[in-house]
Amino acid sequence: MSVQTIISHLSKLIDLHHSLLKVSKKKTEVLKEGKIDDLQALLTQEQKHVQAVNQIEQKRIEAVEDWANANKLNPADITVSVIIEQYTEGNDKETLEKNTVELAEILMELRRQEDLNKQLTEQSLQFVQLSLDMIQPRIENFNYGNQQHQSTAPKRSVFDSKA
Repeated sequence: MSVQTIISHLSKLIDLHHSLLKVSKKKTEVLKEGKIDDLQALLTQEQKHVQAVNQIEQKRIEAVEDWANANKLNPADITVSVIIEQYTEGNDKETLEKNTVELAEILMELRRQEDLNKQLTEQSLQFVQLSLDMIQPRIENFNYGNQQHQSTAPKRSVFDSKA
């Protein structure tokens, strides 16, 4: 088995992650604008991308294992990096290196974008919580004055029971 199958799966992962990065950037804009309906649609789209990435990643793992078995190597010890460093040369080595580096760069950019989205989401939630607190104050805030004074005063009934 050649490394072409692994290269093919890496190329598909790169394409899927580019598409996922575009969705993530759209999500950032939607979060800034506060469009909840659009956000829901993007989250559904993002979920489909993640499922596709998981499927291709599983196929890539299987391809690496198949390559290791075909070359009579222990699949547990073989990674794409090991294949690049020790078992390929020429065009296959260059293509594997290029795809691996490109995938790593996309993953780093995607992580930064998702961190930004996380911060925007947290800020939105803080704003919503603040707005709710302003609209609906807590019960303790209804009474003004010294709380200790009110609790030590003798409680009097509306009706005088001795009369």
